[in-house]
Amino acid sequence: MTPHSVLLDVTGPLQAFHDANLLVRDMANCDTAPAAQTTIPSAPPDLPPTPPLPYEIILASQQGGAIITDTGIALPTIALATLDNQPIDTLIIAGTDEPLNALHDQGLLDWLMAQRGRVRRVASICIGAFLLGEAGYLDGRGAVTHWRWCDRLQARFPKAQVKTDPIYVRDGPIWTSAGVTTGIDMAIAMIEEDLGRQQALAVARGLIMFIKRPGGQSQFSQPLIQQGGDKTGRFDELHVWMRKNLQHRLTVDDLAQQANMSPRNFSRIYARETGIGPAHAVESMRMDAARQYLENSDQPIGRIADLCGFGDDERMRRAFVKNIGVAPSDYRARFRN
Repeated sequence: MTPHSVLLDVTGPLQAFHDANLLVRDMANCDTAPAAQTTIPSAPPDLPPTPPLPYEIILASQQGGAIITDTGIALPTIALATLDNQPIDTLIIAGTDEPLNALHDQGLLDWLMAQRGRVRRVASICIGAFLLGEAGYLDGRGAVTHWRWCDRLQARFPKAQVKTDPIYVRDGPIWTSAGVTTGIDMAIAMIEEDLGRQQALAVARGLIMFIKRPGGQSQFSQPLIQQGGDKTGRFDELHVWMRKNLQHRLTVDDLAQQANMSPRNFSRIYARETGIGPAHAVESMRMDAARQYLENSDQPIGRIADLCGFGDDERMRRAFVKNIGVAPSDYRARFRN
């Protein structure tokens, strides 16, 4: 941690790992519970030792002591130097509201660089990615940070492959997340890697994270992207109409007619105002609608493909694989509420 670390960047993943510990402990207690006795034994039965918990959680900072978070709440930490002779499995750097100050802390950077090859898994949350970049961890690797900082991260570390959209990115042993609640998504993905899918889903359910999001999922919902992109609001009514008519073909000619424009002029103006082409916008809306059906209904996948205008389930499958890296059936298995 560094001064003014974002509280949720720290405590969100901490809660996920803590809940994983509780889950393992409870499972161990169930497995080692003695069988029911019809008589009282003269001596207590020998029980197998409780297995160690998977995660020992330590909060650390350069100097140790209480670190004031962005909310004004202080969290206790130990000094990084006290960890030099201890094995570290996973090192996570939290985000901060003063991202560039820590980049001038040479002692902190030296310590981070010394961990290369020593730590199995290194991660950052939000703009903690800047510290990873300064310590050389991002060279040649994919990475993400909060969308507000992606351009600055890429400019400062040109050898990194900064992605602007995913909620988290894993590139080998290096994990980066977009920040705030996405740190919890990343932690649950780590738990799945360590303990298995069922345990990760149990942790997600306990945190009321009904949807366990894959790393490639966008930081934004599709309506938010389109609303934010259309700065003048010129196509707001068209977007409402499009979402109500996704089951139809929705060609550029159809959209242009609805907008009372010529197809050529519509395509040019729409792309300029929203930042994406009409065909991309339609596919994105269809994807968003299909995901809602998969998460919240029992409709067959073929029927969902018809309702959302994909035409057939194979075309919808290709769109899902292209856009979020999983097939519709896998998406439903993961995210069904």
